[in-house]
Amino acid sequence: MNTLVCTEPGHFSYETRPAPTPAPGHALLRIRRIGICGTDLHAFQGTQPFFNYPRVLGHELAAELVDAGGAAGFDPGEAVTFIPYFNCGHCVACRAGKPNCCTHMQVCGVHVDGGMAEYLTVRTDLLLHGEGLSYDELALVEPLAIGAHGVRRAAVQPGEFVLVIGAGPIGLGIMEFARIAGGHVIALDINEQRLAFCQEKLGVTHTINALAPDVLEQLAAITQGDMPTVVIDATGSQKAILGAFQYLAHGGRFVLVGLQKGEISFSHPEFHKREATLMSSRNATRQDFEHVIHSMKQGFVKPTTYITHRVRFDAVKTEFEQWLDPTNGVIKAIVELD
Repeated sequence: MNTLVCTEPGHFSYETRPAPTPAPGHALLRIRRIGICGTDLHAFQGTQPFFNYPRVLGHELAAELVDAGGAAGFDPGEAVTFIPYFNCGHCVACRAGKPNCCTHMQVCGVHVDGGMAEYLTVRTDLLLHGEGLSYDELALVEPLAIGAHGVRRAAVQPGEFVLVIGAGPIGLGIMEFARIAGGHVIALDINEQRLAFCQEKLGVTHTINALAPDVLEQLAAITQGDMPTVVIDATGSQKAILGAFQYLAHGGRFVLVGLQKGEISFSHPEFHKREATLMSSRNATRQDFEHVIHSMKQGFVKPTTYITHRVRFDAVKTEFEQWLDPTNGVIKAIVELD
């Protein structure tokens, strides 16, 4: 089968590998769509934490089920996606119902080879029915689940102002599910094209350019002086994260969905007087994936709106690097294999 390997930062290579044979308890998938995410871009740049080369990237996947591996209720030929977080099932996090932060986590396409190939085997307990959704839609379930999980971690309540920093695909998902939870969304980004997308495609009323000299004043005006009670970072930018502590309301929650390599530092007195809560949000759970699929089926979220670029699998090596340039207007690039 044809496989695309990131051999080292900045370099891809197509290789011919044998198609995998599923082990017991595993299903065989024929990959139909691959979503390109920030993790893939950062891996290509060499800035992704917890990463080793060479690696087959790809974890936002939609597939045709070839061999169900004995999974109850699944039939060969149906469209599926899956939870790409391979947890151990017995560590302290898994026992507590948090397999998304398993102590022995292996994320497909990050810690182990992923889906930039014609076929892939996955554990049957991680399969998800397509529920009538298209391959394009199914390829976007995972990034939206990241956003849904971040919103659930924040425990967004109806009527709260939720500041989402970063209007990339993960940030857009956070905005969508914050809205579904009843929050009033404020989008903050340095890219005017993406802020316009938030307004025009997602109906976000409040957008702010992070480079403006009066961000604090704009936030105060929008929130009637209260400031946002929820701040969620989806940039993975140290500068953005460190700068966002000042945006948080007293009694507020700051959730880090984006990931960066450096240290986090902030004024203890300022944080303390707010009695603020700082938390991380890693991956997502089955509950989040099911929430996303249900929201798609009900029309609450229209994920194909995010797809701005398409490419055939055999052209990914040529096209990939241009997606790093924000001037190209990439929101979500999709790779097609059929």
